[in-house]
Amino acid sequence: MPITSETDATPAPKPVAAAAPGKGDHVFLVDGSSYIFRAYHALPPLNRKSDGLQVNAVLGFCNMLWKLMRDMPADNRPTHLAIIFDKSEVTFRNKLYPDYKAHRPPAPDDLIPQFALIREAVRAFDLPCIEQGGFEADDLIATYVRDASARGATATIVSSDKDLMQLVTDKVTMYDTMKDKRLGVPEVFEKFGVTPDKVVEVQALAGDSVDNVPGVPGIGIKTAAQLINEYGDLETLLTRASEIKQPKRRESLIEHAEKARISRQLVLLDDKVALDVPLDDLAVHEPDARKLIAFLKFMEFSTLTRRVAEYAQIDVADVAADSGAALSSPSLAL
Repeated sequence: MPITSETDATPAPKPVAAAAPGKGDHVFLVDGSSYIFRAYHALPPLNRKSDGLQVNAVLGFCNMLWKLMRDMPADNRPTHLAIIFDKSEVTFRNKLYPDYKAHRPPAPDDLIPQFALIREAVRAFDLPCIEQGGFEADDLIATYVRDASARGATATIVSSDKDLMQLVTDKVTMYDTMKDKRLGVPEVFEKFGVTPDKVVEVQALAGDSVDNVPGVPGIGIKTAAQLINEYGDLETLLTRASEIKQPKRRESLIEHAEKARISRQLVLLDDKVALDVPLDDLAVHEPDARKLIAFLKFMEFSTLTRRVAEYAQIDVADVAADSGAALSSPSLAL
């Protein structure tokens, strides 16, 4: 009998895959680009025995996908799921502010070959692998979240990226798979000192050295939160900056007002992208078990290969390793 965990021999019920999400459905959106780097730095090095290729991020990604599709509690499992990546192109933010993300270091040499393999992994799981020119993954996620919420569905953003916290509501949460921790409105407030709908106002003031968002010099998260809680929003604060009693803070706000406005445009996610792949197409379906096993064997992920094979009641020896074989097989009931 297929298994759902190391000790449970009862298969979990598969999610209901509705074409058009609505009330009662649960949309999961994985911030793929962010997770790649996090997995690479968090997991110990792992080299494929056949050729020595570093594959630790690929394994971390595959384990995460398997967890989302099979190991989540039955009442909290996705009905719609997509993996969303950044596309290496100039976006509207670079045109607005050429120095945006200009100081980010290049990816490590042994991570670069894993980018394509991770996309192959997503396809092996029969999941949508989405990227769209001109926009960051965060903008696509924001648009899917807005669409799902408008239809009455709940949404989970699989990421711990602070830039996505502006999307959190009572129906939209974030999920950190590595820590098995959910982030809702209280957690966002704890981090930023404001409710999620005010996060962009705080980020606009505090800036972000990692993404080279300028912000206002001398103002950090704590001070920014105090100011936004007092004045309500960035524009009101800037309009009334002359009222600020602390001289240095007042002068900095007046002098760098335009930088703060630009910073707000940089951190505010675009939730009205004309999506190439509509939300309805993200409905979860049963992946091809043999195709998935073939890919996992090709990657030499023996433990995960065995788990998938046991779940699908397939003899691993009957499936040849293949990096992207379109093999016909019984579907894997998830």
